[in-house]
Amino acid sequence: MPRNTGAASSGKAAGRKPGNEERRDASTVRDVAARAGVSASTVSRVLGGTYPVAAATRAKVLRAMRELDYVVNAHARALGGATNKTVAFVVDDVTGPFYAHIARGVEEQAAAEGRLCLLCTTHGDPQRVLAVVEAMREQRADAVIVVGGAWEDKAYQDRMTYFAQALDRVGSRLALVGRPPLGPGVPATVVEYDNEVGAFAMTTHLLSQGHRRIAYLARINGLSTSSQRISGFLRAHESLGVEHDPALILEGNYSRAYGYQAARQLLASGAEFTAIFAGTDMVAAGALQALRESGLRVPEDVALAGFDDIPLAVDLYPSLTTVSVPHEELGRSAVRLALHRDELPESQHLVLGTHIVVRDSTRRPGH
Repeated sequence: MPRNTGAASSGKAAGRKPGNEERRDASTVRDVAARAGVSASTVSRVLGGTYPVAAATRAKVLRAMRELDYVVNAHARALGGATNKTVAFVVDDVTGPFYAHIARGVEEQAAAEGRLCLLCTTHGDPQRVLAVVEAMREQRADAVIVVGGAWEDKAYQDRMTYFAQALDRVGSRLALVGRPPLGPGVPATVVEYDNEVGAFAMTTHLLSQGHRRIAYLARINGLSTSSQRISGFLRAHESLGVEHDPALILEGNYSRAYGYQAARQLLASGAEFTAIFAGTDMVAAGALQALRESGLRVPEDVALAGFDDIPLAVDLYPSLTTVSVPHEELGRSAVRLALHRDELPESQHLVLGTHIVVRDSTRRPGH
């Protein structure tokens, strides 16, 4: 059979895109070495920053890179064992105010440390969290900051432990924000805030005002954040000798839409309650709308409290009583401790405090 040589001779037919020829002609480490009059290994040391190089030699290499318009190949650099001066911020949903304010702290501290901040979203999928962490390990990020509650699942915890160890082997660091440690000896930075104490304080505040039937909205089974808040809620009842009704704890998620639907469900059920403790401020915002539509006044008919103290809490009417979380400090601390872990080995598990902010949504007339 005759050979078809036309396709092979045509760049377009072979699928080559315009500009490929230029990319093939791009400068290499050897080109830089030849221009600078040094070895290729010396150029690699300058690029990696992991070995000492004489100032005069470094200057020659950098000048040659500028003259050749040399661009560092990030993948090759990763294979060489150097980190890439980046901090990865892994979060469920960047549109949520809770995450956005932690992100600000991460970005500010990363910039102060001379690092670029990369944002990675997971949409609440535990498997995507694992995939993103693996990708950042391959890219040799200086630190991988994972934010949000952890799933209380052994397989998930084991996988995260594996990644913490794998990141450590390549000179990177896993930092967990708002979730508990993975276990003794696991090389990870942990920056938590006290969920249980915050929920305990808020529930105690409501009970001290005389509420005896408090509904809790947004229990998420298997999520550490939710488990800790429920623990504080129940402990407050026990401490004050008040029996709680399990039917008043509703399962759901941390969204405004859920808060609206859950409050409507609670009202339709005919359940007796005088206060609602919402798992987050966004849940509280949804619940507030449902209460208003039902003709109930806050706080005169039903007291309402949230958790997080995002800016929305002040803008609601009435302003929302809530648990304040140090969002930006969580982000700043995670980056600082992760990048300086060798200098601060005893400070790799930090628990920041929470406190309640009492506003109009729980104040009774005359108080």
